Amino acid sequence: MCTYLTEKFTLEGSGKGARGWFRLSEGTVYVDHPVHAPYAHTVNIDFRNPELGASARVALELTEEDALALADAIHAAVKSAPAGLASRNQ
Repeated sequence: MCTYLTEKFTLEGSGKGARGWFRLSEGTVYVDHPVHAPYAHTVNIDFRNPELGASARVALELTEEDALALADAIHAAVKSAPAGLASRNQ
């Protein structure tokens, strides 16, 4: 079942693709059919820079368990570091 529910957000960061590193400007998270993962549905996460074209994209296709584990790991890593250490305002 496709939900068509998409969460989009702006971001500042970098990603590495086939042509090397590039700046990222947006992220998208949605539950849908994967392109490559061996499941009927996955949590799909795209990090992109549309100004650089279709190749400026880093894509993830995760099970919901792995997506939640990733979210938990991100929260744990940020909480364990000193506040503001990786902030935009560093």
